[in-house]
Amino acid sequence: MAVSLFARLKLRVLRNGFRGKPARIAMFVLSLFFGVWFGGGGCLALIASMQPAYPELTALVPVFAGALLVIGWLFGPLLWFGVDETLTPAKFALLPIPRRTLITGLLTAALLGVPVAATLVATSGLVIGTALGHGAVAAVVSALGVVVGLLMCVALSRAVTSAFANLLGSRRVRDLAAIGLALLAALLGPAQIFGISALSRADFSQLKGFAEILGWTPLAAPWSASVSAAQGDYLAGLAKVGIGAATTALLLWWWSATIERAMLGATDASGPRRTAGSGSPVTRLFGRLRWLPATAGGAMVVREARYWWRDTRRRANLITFAVLGVFLPVLFNLGGPSGLLGEDVDIEPLPDNPAIRTGAMVFVGVLAAVAVANQFGFDGTAYALHLATGVPGRREILSRVLGYSLYIVPLIVVISVLVTVLGGNAAEIPLRIGTLLGAYGVSLAACVIVSVFGPYALPETSNPFAVNTGGGLTKSLLALVAMVGSVALSSPLILAAALTGDLWTWLALPVGVAYGVGAVWLGVIIGGDAVDRRGPELLAAITPRG
Repeated sequence: MAVSLFARLKLRVLRNGFRGKPARIAMFVLSLFFGVWFGGGGCLALIASMQPAYPELTALVPVFAGALLVIGWLFGPLLWFGVDETLTPAKFALLPIPRRTLITGLLTAALLGVPVAATLVATSGLVIGTALGHGAVAAVVSALGVVVGLLMCVALSRAVTSAFANLLGSRRVRDLAAIGLALLAALLGPAQIFGISALSRADFSQLKGFAEILGWTPLAAPWSASVSAAQGDYLAGLAKVGIGAATTALLLWWWSATIERAMLGATDASGPRRTAGSGSPVTRLFGRLRWLPATAGGAMVVREARYWWRDTRRRANLITFAVLGVFLPVLFNLGGPSGLLGEDVDIEPLPDNPAIRTGAMVFVGVLAAVAVANQFGFDGTAYALHLATGVPGRREILSRVLGYSLYIVPLIVVISVLVTVLGGNAAEIPLRIGTLLGAYGVSLAACVIVSVFGPYALPETSNPFAVNTGGGLTKSLLALVAMVGSVALSSPLILAAALTGDLWTWLALPVGVAYGVGAVWLGVIIGGDAVDRRGPELLAAITPRG
């Protein structure tokens, strides 16, 4: 009874959230399309891997794919897509609901979503492939493993995010978590490259031995049950299903142990308060930025700079860019993947061409501004104060641009110098700084315009990883639109590098700075005027509901 009640409640909240919101409906339909696309592709791949004609694939693909799937469910909500918090534990804090009933109901509600459906469609390929190639009994064992694996993924995601939400009640732990998660997100790319290199050097016997060990761990045990069943070892398959079921039970117990704090929030973890410093309120507000003019515009710049350092979600974006901003130029400017992975890797090095080096720096500069594509969403209902006091739109946009740039511009200089030192060619410092600043200015202009015309609300919850329904796809699409548009608008820099050759090394700094400043100036005008026209609509779009 409780299960069906929570399921109906989840569906009703979703239905009510779509009323009068065509943009949210479009995002949900698009998420369904991507879910079917990726889920169907995974299903076909797993069906092919379970055929008797490909025993090597049967031994490897389900195990490694299942382990990657579990890792994706673990880190995906924390690093990128967020957790759908349509039914948050805090909403049930005042209701006399037993803990077991609440956990069961919230788990049921969590199973009603596009990610779960896409995962189920993809992993059903194990059952279908096993049934076609190895018989009905093996298919039953495979089906048990798929169901247990799906429950384990959802329980893992919920338990981890609930535990992190509780830990982040402490300011110090929140800071460390933001740094750690941002570094982890930024290092996914380098880890992928080195992982591909390691796989290219490994032979089948080594991979098979590692897969057999991995198949008995909670990461891959439920999915590895299909492999054991396909090999006729049904007892081992059932044992692996049992490992997955025990892991799921432990995760649910962990979630149950942390859910009360998640319901209460972090109101009791504010920590000791610091005493106010000496000086006037204006002096204390400006602090280290006292060199800024003591005007309304200067105060707004200080406000924005403070928020980018103190808000966990914003600071994570800064840290991620700091790591990627070093890794990507090193990858593309020091010989490509072969320069990092060694000479024995069969990858052609990138040619020594100013246009290619400029293109790599353009991409890094574009990434530097993607974080502001939903800058108003970070404010939420707090933006109502700016709207009520009549802050001019151009001042609003300019202060946000300057406050964010106080961190990014020094990072750009540091990245340029560091990459140049690693490359051993000091004469290219102007090229890298100019290209980065030009691309950053163009991307910043594009992102501030996107932030006005395509904002979305972030949920008001103690869980910093939560998003509204469809919010993960919205976040991804907005970032993609901003990046594609910024790269297209930055293409004149690459064209200039291709046409001028080595001369671009000295032209890049003045041309890049002028191009970036001009783009920001145009973006402030367009975005600021749009804020003046559609301020109420902007506030409505970023106000959390439900």
